[in-house]
Amino acid sequence: MSRSTLINSAHEAVLHAGEYAFHGRKLRKRNFRTLWIVRINAELKKLGITYRDFIHMLRINNIAIDRKILAVFATRYPAVFAKIVETAQK
Repeated sequence: MSRSTLINSAHEAVLHAGEYAFHGRKLRKRNFRTLWIVRINAELKKLGITYRDFIHMLRINNIAIDRKILAVFATRYPAVFAKIVETAQK
């Protein structure tokens, strides 16, 4: 290809790369949120609760823990996650 030698083609390639990078940063946020939800849901299935009901219980009880932290607790500290679920069910 001639993008490395021709100025106009190189300039256009740089512009497209910037657009793709911008879009990629938005996709990364979306993908991580999906990953966190999958991890939380996997642990909740072991406890017999649906993800939808769990999030609803958190909101009703004014427990403000974001999904990233919940995913860390679900994967690394299942006992702590179980306590959070128990607290949310009250």
